[in-house]
Amino acid sequence: MYRPKNTQERILHRLKISLGHLKKVIQMVESHDYCIDVLHQTQAVQKALQETDSLILENHLNTCVVSAIKKGRSKEVIEEVIKVLDRSRQ
Repeated sequence: MYRPKNTQERILHRLKISLGHLKKVIQMVESHDYCIDVLHQTQAVQKALQETDSLILENHLNTCVVSAIKKGRSKEVIEEVIKVLDRSRQ
């Protein structure tokens, strides 16, 4: 089994999984597959993208946010992260 080594590889791996699920959804819709089966597959796409978002956010917090806080820009980066999280809840 493939095991990505670093964060970028992990993110790319998750995106490729999402793409594979999405291609399957397109194929299923073109083939007029059963709607519930299509919905299951679209949920898999959404789950894979959520996992990708989590990896990207984790990486951002561990790198960019830490660096910005050390430079005295904590309020700015915290507001930025909160805005992104608020958008994802809408």
